[in-house]
Amino acid sequence: MASLALTKLSLSHFRSHKAARLQVDARPLAIFGANGAGKTNILEAVSLFSPGRGMRRAAAKDMAKRPEDIGWKLAGLIESDGRTYEIETSSEDGAARSVRIDGKPAAQTALGRIARVVWLIPSMDRLWIEGADGRRRFLDRMSMSFFPDHSDVSLEYEKAMRERNRLLKAEVRDTHWYVALEGQMARSGAAIHANRVAALERLRAAQEGAETAFPSAELELVQSEGGMPESETDLAEALAESRFRDMAAGRALVGPHRSDLYGVFAAKGVLAKDCSTGEQKALLISLILANARALKADLGAPPIVLLDEVAAHLDASRRAALYDEICALGAQAWMTGTGPELFAELGARAQHIEVRENAGASEVILL
Repeated sequence: MASLALTKLSLSHFRSHKAARLQVDARPLAIFGANGAGKTNILEAVSLFSPGRGMRRAAAKDMAKRPEDIGWKLAGLIESDGRTYEIETSSEDGAARSVRIDGKPAAQTALGRIARVVWLIPSMDRLWIEGADGRRRFLDRMSMSFFPDHSDVSLEYEKAMRERNRLLKAEVRDTHWYVALEGQMARSGAAIHANRVAALERLRAAQEGAETAFPSAELELVQSEGGMPESETDLAEALAESRFRDMAAGRALVGPHRSDLYGVFAAKGVLAKDCSTGEQKALLISLILANARALKADLGAPPIVLLDEVAAHLDASRRAALYDEICALGAQAWMTGTGPELFAELGARAQHIEVRENAGASEVILL
């Protein structure tokens, strides 16, 4: 079976880590330590071996260790389907992060063709009750795991929409200024919508027939009042027709940026937003596992999975079920918790790492 794992990781002046090195294998990793020791910072570092701003969505300048603030660097070896890739990503003087693959400069999107990384972090616990923008980000991250170029079309759409919004706010009425921008929004917007729909289909298929201790979620992509035209031509026409209405609002009122994701607890027929906190967490875990199963079916190997403080929200039986599913999936899962007892059910199936604070910096110990 094909495998995907980050087997070496070094951090230099990244967050609380002045210098840290890990050499691990493809088994899950149980990372424990006191609050503030630097556990989540390790997971954030791993998340940066995929395209985007990482699991915290932080600016590159905010990841540098304080008070030195001299920039940061991450390096690692990724074993993917029998090949080894040397990856470096860094930022100096607050500049946007750069990427090198096997010693050569590369675009961030190239990372998505080497490693797929999915994650669940505590801030996502409010997914079902927060604003629609959080759910769109969640769905777009899953879409990007299936379609690495999804990040490119999303950036193209955002750039064109910002320029069009600037014209709208200035009450520019000359149609020639809008045609090219709306054409670009239509092309990239239709691609965004198609990727999202396809990603949801993959998730539905991965949940069907899966025997799991976590409840399945029925997912639906819903649109704003204006709807979301599915074809490039229809979206271009809708943008043109909405131009004066958009001018009054000062922003685009039609397009994929107006979509929302609805989730339903399938067994109960209850909207996810109306479920208990524990049920909402279980639904999120179910979706992350479904994402991983779908990627394994597509690519032959599961993604790297990051689960920050996930054990704290589960009772012992559900923790054991989660660990069994991760091991059966064959995923290299990086998991954090405050104490080793939270990972007792894993035993020798996992590698155990302690993170301590030492003289104002994080210390990483592979046990």
